[in-house]
Amino acid sequence: MASGEPYPGFDPALMPRRRRCMELLDRFNATALPDFPAREEILRELLGSVGSGGWVMPRFSCEFGSQIVLGDRVRINFDSTLLDCAPIVVGDDVMMGPGCRLFTGDHDLDPARRREGWERAAPITLGPDVWLGGGTTVLPGVTVGNGTVVGAGSVVTGDLPAGVLAVGNPARIVREL
Repeated sequence: MASGEPYPGFDPALMPRRRRCMELLDRFNATALPDFPAREEILRELLGSVGSGGWVMPRFSCEFGSQIVLGDRVRINFDSTLLDCAPIVVGDDVMMGPGCRLFTGDHDLDPARRREGWERAAPITLGPDVWLGGGTTVLPGVTVGNGTVVGAGSVVTGDLPAGVLAVGNPARIVREL
């Protein structure tokens, strides 16, 4: 999956990993809002790596979990979705507003291949000190540079350099920070 080569998304070999993820997400999303320690414990079992001093609020969704790496002091607000068919690396001190979506998976443009379930995936990297405003969507293969701010509701379709403000669909650089 993570190689960028097409793979069968309905491959039965992927089902145990998805099932494990769903079970852990059910537990995570059922925690009481003030129970940060319980959610952190579940995240450490679910995700590839979790830094210290951050938090993730429910409802949180992901596809596998194991390909997500969160740095220190990462804050992910309510209702975010990180589809990790490829690695997602979130740097230290990243803030994600409510309803953010990071999608590493992509489907074939050919309808016959889509019906057959063919997919491909590319990693997403958010550098340290990135802030994604609420409702931001980041598409496969994107890197967002250190300290960059992406305005609420933006769709990031390509790499963004460090230290800029970007907004819109597709996200465009408005100015340097």
